[in-house]
Amino acid sequence: MLTVIIDARADAERLPALLAQLTAGAVDGLVKQVAIVAAADQPGIDLLCEDMGADAFPSLEAAAVAARGERLLVVPAELRLRDGWIGALEAHLAAGGAPALVEGLGKGGLFVRPPCGVLVERDRLKGRRGADLQRLRRELGLRPRRIG
Repeated sequence: MLTVIIDARADAERLPALLAQLTAGAVDGLVKQVAIVAAADQPGIDLLCEDMGADAFPSLEAAAVAARGERLLVVPAELRLRDGWIGALEAHLAAGGAPALVEGLGKGGLFVRPPCGVLVERDRLKGRRGADLQRLRRELGLRPRRIG
């Protein structure tokens, strides 16, 4: 059971496209819960959560505490998943599901990397006040690995 936590504090307008991609994972049984981290004053988040069956939280830590899955996929709202992401993620989880960096689609380059998410055990995110994706990635020592 996987909980996806989407950090939409910086880019909420790109959220619907990612939620549409996650629907396939929910139908497949991989994604059991979606949590959206958003500022309280972000317009439309409550309505979007209601429409998509997601829950809204003010921080990554609060979302992790409420997560029902033992594994969390923490992603930015601008992430776009690669074709075959469900099978790749299921295979990774079946092989033990070690913490990993999940690279999304996007234009990379010398100084620009595609958006990335982090796959991590729920307990490793709890208690991390003020956590963000970049800090979490550094603290876990994750290197790019294409999963999905």
